[in-house]
Amino acid sequence: MNNLTDINVIKALLKKHGFTFSKALGQNFLINPSVAPEIAECGNAKPGFGILEIGAGIGVLTKELALRAEKVAAVEVDGRLIPVLKETLAWYSNVTVINEDVMRINLHDVIKEHFTGMDVAVCANLPYYITSPVIMMLLESRLELKSITVMVQKEAGIRLCAKPGTREAGAVTFAVRYYSEPELLFNVSRESFMPSPNVDSCVIKLNIRDSSNWNVSDEKLYFKTVRGAFSQRRKTLANSLSSSLGIEKQKVISVLKTLAFTESVRPEQLSMDDFIKISDSLYS
Repeated sequence: MNNLTDINVIKALLKKHGFTFSKALGQNFLINPSVAPEIAECGNAKPGFGILEIGAGIGVLTKELALRAEKVAAVEVDGRLIPVLKETLAWYSNVTVINEDVMRINLHDVIKEHFTGMDVAVCANLPYYITSPVIMMLLESRLELKSITVMVQKEAGIRLCAKPGTREAGAVTFAVRYYSEPELLFNVSRESFMPSPNVDSCVIKLNIRDSSNWNVSDEKLYFKTVRGAFSQRRKTLANSLSSSLGIEKQKVISVLKTLAFTESVRPEQLSMDDFIKISDSLYS
């Protein structure tokens, strides 16, 4: 198979199949030959592993996963790319391409059908517009995964992997850390794609926890508390929680003071344990 990161090869391939890029689907194909192999190496693509890929594109990453993993199931929403993938992946018998929307398909069934007896990991080059929804869906579904290794917009990656208690932390930071241990692996410049996006990217890895490390009284309230805390970042925690949860501000302040927080504390100053204590106190 020809080099799928070669611009001339890509153009000829897409022209052959009458394919044009869709802005709505956030399509940017890799042209940096070193990126896909590194994602595969970092993303648990190895013997004994089944890899679920989201957004196969023309198969640049899919090919590298297939060379390393036991089996690959690639979910691609754009039906126009299916004939392209049939051509580019023709030599790989361990790849199944699924023409579905990953947000609508039952991934438990996909894993059961394709990866029986294997450890499972996710690898993907995610479109920017759907990064957080896909990641949270994967985590909240509590799939039997070892890791999620994805390329995302650099700014999003920094927030997803931020440490609680830092300025970069946001609601998604605390949500992701509830289910996993995140790490930022490496950066990818905008020139690595065709067409080139307006921002740089990075590759992150979420190492899934075997079971939740957190003893939370009410998970729904915990996540509601976190989302509410960061809904108005310029306000204090007391103001944000009061308006988002519909609780009198003095009651929120009373809870904070009981837990030894000042009423002027801001959400980005808190740790995971702090948010759990606060949500548990509001629950009780």
